[in-house]
Amino acid sequence: MTDASMNSAAPESRSGSLAQIDKRTKRRNAAEKRFRAYGLGAILIGLFFLAVLFVSIIRSGVPAFTKAVVDIEFVLTEAQFEEAEGQLFKTRAYSDLFIAELQERLTARGIAAEFDEAAIERLLGKVGGTIRSYYQANPDQLGEEVSFQLAASSRVDGYFKGRVTRDTLVDSRFLQVSDLDLVDALEEAGIIKQAFNWNFITGADSGVDNPGGAGIGASVVGSFFMMLVVLFLSLPIGVAASIYLEEFAPQNKFTDLIEVNISNLAAVPSIVFGILGLAVFIQFMHLPQSAPLVGGLVLTLMTLPTIIISTRASLKSVPPSIRDAALGVGASKMQAVFHHVLPLAMPGILTGTIIGLAQALGETAPLLLIGMVGFVARGYPDGFLAGFTEPNSAMPAQIYTWAARADVSFYEKAWGGIIILLAFLLTMNIIAIILRRRFERRW
Repeated sequence: MTDASMNSAAPESRSGSLAQIDKRTKRRNAAEKRFRAYGLGAILIGLFFLAVLFVSIIRSGVPAFTKAVVDIEFVLTEAQFEEAEGQLFKTRAYSDLFIAELQERLTARGIAAEFDEAAIERLLGKVGGTIRSYYQANPDQLGEEVSFQLAASSRVDGYFKGRVTRDTLVDSRFLQVSDLDLVDALEEAGIIKQAFNWNFITGADSGVDNPGGAGIGASVVGSFFMMLVVLFLSLPIGVAASIYLEEFAPQNKFTDLIEVNISNLAAVPSIVFGILGLAVFIQFMHLPQSAPLVGGLVLTLMTLPTIIISTRASLKSVPPSIRDAALGVGASKMQAVFHHVLPLAMPGILTGTIIGLAQALGETAPLLLIGMVGFVARGYPDGFLAGFTEPNSAMPAQIYTWAARADVSFYEKAWGGIIILLAFLLTMNIIAIILRRRFERRW
């Protein structure tokens, strides 16, 4: 090749200096800035909708944690107790004593209000039965001042929270417009007020007729027993399957088929696992319906693919040099895996397990099929073993039940239940992050 041909093949030199930015570089820099702006805009949009969702949940759910109560000090003498117990209608006698005490307190504050036993029953329910039960259980309190905190009805509570107004209220056996005058008088006297609703956190579902007394405590216990079943089944099975597939199983068509099916099971809708649980655990094995044991078994099947996939990813992240070094100093394959590889992969395994449990905690569709939505949990289990076998509900199932009821008060309870469920999920994710940082090793 001649010098002339080499010179003709050489590219033409660009004009300008390297210190100057040409048009092509400017366009590339502008494209990079636009891409960064698009990414920042996407993040801001996501944060905006997340903030809207968070505010909506808090605004709608916080009222469920408060309730309207009548706080009054009541003194019942032993003579009044014996006289009330001697009458034919005992609860009516206690109601009359309570009404007289309430009327006296309003009069002492210069507030005029006319009401009868029917009005008190619409506002507070069966007050006479509550007072009688208390003094029968605590006869030593006779003659002493006792503070009673009586929960108001759901409609009175809705009046304080703005759900019920004088314009929209229609007279019924539950509440009348004239009763609101008594409520205003009691509020003016400081007798009725808003208080923290501990019963919502510790109580149980009260049925469709008493939204004010509904609580999520029993459902929390049901979810706790389900998560115990999921934890003690899915963790050892998932980790053992992952170790075998990743470290010991030969690479052939059979193991490839297993890996493909595990990946497919991770994408199966959760309601399919509910159908499987209904067919196998209830109809074939005749396990108790609506029991946390069955719910835990169904959620275990749903959680296993997630745990296996995350555990295998954690095992793959361990450098092969760790295995080679262990084998080089005479360790067996099992010793290399359990003494060296598994401890290094433990942060990822724990994180994947907790995330899988958090996913199972919020699932509702599988519980629909095994009857945990149709069952109304109105009490706590009698013992530890009964917590697994007795019918119960779960937090997502209870929230679904409340949201499906017609009373607006239950809708408020559903939002409050979502706050509690999110608190549990947030706690589990924080624990996963802490465990990952605690056991993480860098190399």
